[in-house]
Amino acid sequence: MADDKLRLTKSLENRAREEGFAAFGIAPAVLAPVTVKRLQDWIANGQHGDMIWMENRAEQRASPTGLWPDVQSVIMLGMSYAPARDPFALEQVPDHGRISVYAQGKDYHDVVKGALKRTARWLVEQVDCAVKVFVDTAPVMEKPLAEAAGLGWQGKHTNLVSQDHGSWLFLGAIYTTLDLASSTGGTDRCGSCSACQDICPTNAFPEPYRLDAKACISYLTIESKGPIPMEYRKAMGNHIYGCDDCLAVCPWNKFAQSAAANKAFLPRAELAAPALADLLAMDDAGFRQIFSGSPIKRSGRNRMVRNCLIAAGNSQDRLLVPAVTALLDDEDSVVRGSAVWALSQLDPDQFDREKQARLSREDEETVRSEWQVAQPSGRVMR
Repeated sequence: MADDKLRLTKSLENRAREEGFAAFGIAPAVLAPVTVKRLQDWIANGQHGDMIWMENRAEQRASPTGLWPDVQSVIMLGMSYAPARDPFALEQVPDHGRISVYAQGKDYHDVVKGALKRTARWLVEQVDCAVKVFVDTAPVMEKPLAEAAGLGWQGKHTNLVSQDHGSWLFLGAIYTTLDLASSTGGTDRCGSCSACQDICPTNAFPEPYRLDAKACISYLTIESKGPIPMEYRKAMGNHIYGCDDCLAVCPWNKFAQSAAANKAFLPRAELAAPALADLLAMDDAGFRQIFSGSPIKRSGRNRMVRNCLIAAGNSQDRLLVPAVTALLDDEDSVVRGSAVWALSQLDPDQFDREKQARLSREDEETVRSEWQVAQPSGRVMR
């Protein structure tokens, strides 16, 4: 019986690799108590920000059986998206926006879920069992489960680190009623390294292995819907969707091979190095056209333009002033407010003229506040 399970597991792994998965392991359908405690503390401290679904479904997230009582084993799979180019390549190109590596190709939800479904279907055809598949869309603790399955370990940046694939794995889970032998869990190999903590532009790590989402550029540019908090605007630089800094600096990435990445994740030219001027001119139709098939499409045009305005304000590129000024008339108040700040950083004199003309007729209080508190770049406010 045990030999049959081992043969089935090996065949399943082979099938998963045929579907493009680079990492495979089996985890028990339980989470370590320390993982549950970390989740509870994280939520209690409000470090999940506005991600209310984390709080509302915490009990289901704390245990696979809380989500599906019949689950016996969790098959954890990783698909590589290791980049061929340096994620820091645009750091010194301020008139272009930096988009996180994972979002430059096809939507990973679609690619990974399709491969998961095909792998799970194969399993059901081999043996009588029930399965459920998950890719970042349900209350599943993918990273601790991946560690338990031996795919790697949760690094100090809270993401999974693999000896073979660095920090560049998309994770997917197949919950099953089969009682499969668990893999040997991952071992933490971060040691004394603090590179991911040290590089974070917004100091989003209050301590190793703990992330304050409210300060994380990925959260700010993707999840947060309102104005970017003033204290993080300068630190955002030209990040306009996500941030790879803590991932890209990890020394274990030297073992990651970009050739192992799924070809679906190869960067599209228009997303690898987008010009801020082009993105600032987008309307809703233009946004949908540019980001069709990308995970970015979920954020919507207004949020992306907001992010681009912060990047424009940090760019010191006065050629962007006309595009920024045009957005002072945008229908969305968050976009208008972000344009106010960007203009204050790019052209103080134009800012003064626009403030005199617009402040008295601005009805939205958040935008009025932007006009009132903005400190034009290079000018000392008294």
